[in-house]
Amino acid sequence: MTSLDQSCLYCELNSNQVPLINFSYQGKELWICPQHLPILIHEPQKLAGKLPGAENLSPPQGHDHN
Repeated sequence: MTSLDQSCLYCELNSNQVPLINFSYQGKELWICPQHLPILIHEPQKLAGKLPGAENLSPPQGHDHN
C-alpha cells in the first residue's frame, strides 16, 4: 500500500493533510483520521458505503446515539 492509498475512509484526506490511524477489518488495511475515529467507535453505521458491513455494526452498549 502506498501513501497515496492511505486516506481517511470517512473524509478521504490523506496522510499529507491529517494524521491517520491504521486498523484492519475483514482482512483489509484501512485508515481513519482522529477527527472521525469517534464515528467508528460510537456511530459505525454512519460508515455504511465506506466500510463493508458498517450498517450491521453496533456501537458499544450505552453508546447508542440514535
